[in-house]
Amino acid sequence: MDQIKIGRFIAECRKRSNLNLTQMQLAEKLGITDKAVSKWERGMAMPDTSIMLELCDILGISVNELLSGEKIIMENNNTKNEQLLLDMAKELEKKNKTIWSSMCAIMIVSITALIAGILIAALVIPEGVWQLVAIIAICVIFLIPCFYALKLEISVGAYKCKNCGYEIVPTYSQALNAMHMGFTRYLKCPNCHKRTWCKKVIKK
Repeated sequence: MDQIKIGRFIAECRKRSNLNLTQMQLAEKLGITDKAVSKWERGMAMPDTSIMLELCDILGISVNELLSGEKIIMENNNTKNEQLLLDMAKELEKKNKTIWSSMCAIMIVSITALIAGILIAALVIPEGVWQLVAIIAICVIFLIPCFYALKLEISVGAYKCKNCGYEIVPTYSQALNAMHMGFTRYLKCPNCHKRTWCKKVIKK
């Protein structure tokens, strides 16, 4: 999707003679700030999906036209739909890869910092209570990025049930409480209702 093109199209529709809305007026109708509308029209952001239908209704366009950034002739509608779906799939794949890379980077940096912190505490601080306190504090600090990394992990793709092949998208608490080995988690499948070691798949 071309955000610049979509932004220009939103601005054009907003300024049409039958509407002639300012950014502020459009923002008020949607219950958002005019800064958000300005970002859309400059191609810096996309309208949130929760208000996309309402925005299209106000501007008198379809969602397909909004995402295409242009008026669509009915004969070309099916072709445009297919292209939009492909573009959206590519965008999602790119976003998923970015999130996954960020999660891996967080884990690598965190584990490296944990090992380095424990070694420094063991070598620099004399044996005793303070050394133990320092090591415990380092371990607790290490858990903070781990919780965030888990949030990123479950936001991408799904876990494939080994028994029936169903792709599970667990809640944060379900993933947190599940035993795991790397990116494989012991989860209960909502389809076959059996607990198996479910491997992470990144295609959703």
